[in-house]
Amino acid sequence: MKNSETHRTQFDHNQPRNDSSSATIDSRFNQTLKNVQGLLKGRSIPGKVLLTRRLEPADELTVLSPDYRRTQSAHETGTSDRINTILDEDVRNTSKQGNTANVGKLKSSASDHEITSKEVQRSTIGARATDSARVMKLTKELSGTTVILERLRELAWSGVPPNMRPTTWRLLLGYAPPNSDRREGVLRRKRLEYLECVSQFYDLPDSERSDDEINMLRQIAVDCPRTVPDVTFFQQEQVQKSLERILYTWAIRHPASGYVQGINDLVTPFLVVFLSEYLEGSTEKWSVATLSSQKISEIEADCYWCLSKLLEGMQDHYTFAQPGIQRLVFKLKELVRRIDEPVSRHIEEQGLEFIQFAFRWFNCLLIREIPFNLVTRLWDTYLAEGDALPDFLVYIYASFLLTWSDELQKLDFQEMVMFLQHLPTQNWSHQELEMVLSRAYMWHSMFNNSPSHLAG
Repeated sequence: MKNSETHRTQFDHNQPRNDSSSATIDSRFNQTLKNVQGLLKGRSIPGKVLLTRRLEPADELTVLSPDYRRTQSAHETGTSDRINTILDEDVRNTSKQGNTANVGKLKSSASDHEITSKEVQRSTIGARATDSARVMKLTKELSGTTVILERLRELAWSGVPPNMRPTTWRLLLGYAPPNSDRREGVLRRKRLEYLECVSQFYDLPDSERSDDEINMLRQIAVDCPRTVPDVTFFQQEQVQKSLERILYTWAIRHPASGYVQGINDLVTPFLVVFLSEYLEGSTEKWSVATLSSQKISEIEADCYWCLSKLLEGMQDHYTFAQPGIQRLVFKLKELVRRIDEPVSRHIEEQGLEFIQFAFRWFNCLLIREIPFNLVTRLWDTYLAEGDALPDFLVYIYASFLLTWSDELQKLDFQEMVMFLQHLPTQNWSHQELEMVLSRAYMWHSMFNNSPSHLAG
């Protein structure tokens, strides 16, 4: 693999700056960041993020935020403004070195922290009602003649009820049209097109394939049984055959990348979600043998087209040398350095490169790192991000990594490698996942519009 530095995308090195004032701004910004980190250390987070209510395992939809949106509602604007105000004040006051100003800011911060804690306690009481209201909004949006996609993204970001997820995902990815009158016809046509592709490319004897195509099909056949091995459903022969057809057909139709290991993982959330329209109960008890060949073909088609739509926005993640992933790994390293300098320094001192552990995260979109029952909830947020997903992954994975900031700083190189390859997430519930997304959202609000803060 080529050195990742050749693929780096610099954040912002062109801004004119005075060296001495720059150092002062950086120092004050880092101090502000430490203050914000204090709020993140399991106590309370400003504004909209609720951390005090314990999620029930069965309550997949209930989230820690009353109205957790990618675009700014009035409630969210208050949160973002609070963060931005802190950052702006730090920069504006750089020339004012008086201790009085610092003391006043500390008092104000402490006061805000107390107020925030009370706000969180009050908001927790109405959390379930807010979720119910959001479900009603989702229901209304999906039942309309024309779905407003931006509104759907706002609602889906915080999680989608399982029964609404298939329709929501098709719409978010642009596979199904927003206009309900056209939807059935478009899906019928796309499903027929998939069947034609399978017939043209997959249902062939090896004698009619090139050597490269034969080798690719063999690699896919090897990888399918390894896909999500801890979920017995994926060990069913018919399920693996569906995966094989989807992956091979996709690879043939996308020769710029072809099949890359890891893409097999990306099909699994789609397969589970679209099968859920026909199979009930626990995934572990599902059997596709109960479905007709027509239903299986329709489900495969939906998976194929949704996979295609997802990867349209990240094609260079899977082309030669995977430069898109290398670029995001570099951004992750820079972001972690700014958010948590001690753990960043420790990782560097131990000689561990981010590419050694984070490459798999970006390649498989975290599917191998968390319990599979949490994946579809995570993907609600992924798909709601739309075209902005690749950059937002950096914030999610920074939040994910820094969940274990204290633990990592106690480990040497070999221990860190082993720890990061086998992260202790097996007992995670939706609460831990929501915490990761909450931190990611906050850091995105802080840094995304201030790229110069990330310039090394």
